[in-house]
Amino acid sequence: MTADTERESALRPVGLRARILLAFAVGGLGLSVVLAGATMVLARGQLLETREESAAAVAVNNAVRLNNQLTPDTTFEDLPSIVDSLTSLEGSQLLVRLKTDWLLAPEFGRGDIPGVLTARIEGGQPGQIRAIVAGRPQLVIGLPLPSFDAAYYEVVDLAGVADTLGTIRIILLSAGAATTLLGAVLGWWASLRTLRPLRRVSAAAQAIAGGRLDTRLERQADPDLDALADSFNGMAEALEQRIRRDARFASEVSHELRSPLMTLTTTVGVLEARREQFSERSRTALDLLSHDLARFCRLVDDLLEISRFDAGAASLELTEINVANFVHASLHVAHLDDVSVADGLGGRPVVIDGDKRRLARVMANLLGNATHHGGGLTGVSMERDDTVVRISVEDHGPGVPAAEREQIFDRFSRGSSGGRRGGGSGAGLGLSLVWEDVRLHDGRVWVEEHADGGSGARFVIELPLPEDVLELEAT
Repeated sequence: MTADTERESALRPVGLRARILLAFAVGGLGLSVVLAGATMVLARGQLLETREESAAAVAVNNAVRLNNQLTPDTTFEDLPSIVDSLTSLEGSQLLVRLKTDWLLAPEFGRGDIPGVLTARIEGGQPGQIRAIVAGRPQLVIGLPLPSFDAAYYEVVDLAGVADTLGTIRIILLSAGAATTLLGAVLGWWASLRTLRPLRRVSAAAQAIAGGRLDTRLERQADPDLDALADSFNGMAEALEQRIRRDARFASEVSHELRSPLMTLTTTVGVLEARREQFSERSRTALDLLSHDLARFCRLVDDLLEISRFDAGAASLELTEINVANFVHASLHVAHLDDVSVADGLGGRPVVIDGDKRRLARVMANLLGNATHHGGGLTGVSMERDDTVVRISVEDHGPGVPAAEREQIFDRFSRGSSGGRRGGGSGAGLGLSLVWEDVRLHDGRVWVEEHADGGSGARFVIELPLPEDVLELEAT
């Protein structure tokens, strides 16, 4: 891929369907993030508050019981038995200071209690604080017992709350991913529903562009879509009337020209029969007149044929055509028997259903274009695949620029090289008739470079194989 192609791909706008799907997916993700964040904040606050309230209630009850069991004669040795009788929450540990002695928990020492809380308790005020103690989140509650110069501490493990929050976080992440995926699925479904009318409009527009001028959109019992359908149908009706009016005009003009042209042709024929009686200068003028009159007659015939296409009156008279015999016969009629023909049909006869007159005109126009405007015909090739047969005509001219390979089949188009492609200059209708005739056969025609990269143009006709032939080959 070239740098220009990569740049064009990067700058290519995102389609409407992709934008709708992305909007639903991003909306689902945003909603999931907001709900997950709110849920985490509320759940964390509720869990911590519940844990702290239950721990504080137990601590107060234990401190009261401890204060009731202490006496002035209580010694440090009496503390373990008293502490063992107190209630403790799962995951909590008790610490007691009696005067200068500390009854410590197995996993906690005096230094593990935050100094801020110790100072508050020594000041005679109860308090609690959340802190990281021994590498784990803990709730430390302290209650002073001033009557006995003692203090009660309870360290409550908050790891269970953290584990619960972690589980909730995983659930919310999974729900967020599912919501985002569901949003994308809904976006895909909504894009299909939303763009269905546009696809119908696109298909109708393509049908009209392909020559089916009577194509119309059906009403959908929807006020907004019905307005679109009415507008489109009105435009299509106006376009059809305009094209048919122009086609009738061209047809009528061409018909009106045929009578004087026949008179002129007869007159020129009489003059040609007596050309020996004319001077050299008069014979030159007669040759010019004969040449332009023949060109004018071809132009009128082409205009009549095009008017039939525009009016929808063109039809096919189908017969079986052997492709190889047809190509060789076309070259023989054009006096090009010495041109090489590459037979890629696999050595077996290939038969198609086609209008022999129209396909003969297609070949005549392509061979004439290569001979007179393409620097000379260099070769003809035939090939087929599973469903189509292709006939290629190659010339030795300057080729057709990539930007003109579609418009060269437009009417009266000669391309940028039209002024230098050979000595004669046509009216620019031959290739347009080729396109119309091939399209009438449900085929395609295009122009490309030579397969070997050499100079010149390569016109390719692609015609479908008959259904019965395909079915026979499949069996």
